[in-house]
Amino acid sequence: MKSSSSPPAVPDPAVARNNFAAALVRSRGYARAAAFVAELATRGLLRWVAFFAAAAAVLPAQAEPYEIVVLRGLDKVTARVSTIEAPVGRVIRFGTLEIIARVCDKRPPEETPESASFLDIWEVRPGEAAVSLFRGWMFASSPALSALEHPVYDVWVLGCVNSPTNALSGPVGEGTE
Repeated sequence: MKSSSSPPAVPDPAVARNNFAAALVRSRGYARAAAFVAELATRGLLRWVAFFAAAAAVLPAQAEPYEIVVLRGLDKVTARVSTIEAPVGRVIRFGTLEIIARVCDKRPPEETPESASFLDIWEVRPGEAAVSLFRGWMFASSPALSALEHPVYDVWVLGCVNSPTNALSGPVGEGTE
């Protein structure tokens, strides 16, 4: 088996969004509905299976993509808490960290509230190579589920928005207290 030393490819946002939706569907108990449909199929009620399959495809709402991830950053040394707005696809600096939001999805208002973002976070120090610290999904409702582990900084997702808020007085990406 060959081992590849190339860095991981940047995920396709559409594929990442579908993986996010599938994870939410699995985590919210739709498996019981699928088991019910399987039970109908074993009893020979195929016409009902088609009906329920069509209904199940419509029931879970897709998360909607957003343009800006709202993050909260904590510098543990200075105890400074900052709100960071990171446009999807742009590099944002927070201390020695560089953050790139690849995708930001938010459920529609009629669903259980949930915002999630796929983030890449590196530590960049002068004269040293960048070190990858985090790559994956962060969920606003469960910040400890998939957290950045760093001795100086904590970063977590607050939500997703489509336009910059008035919370920032400086340029996008610079934190406020």
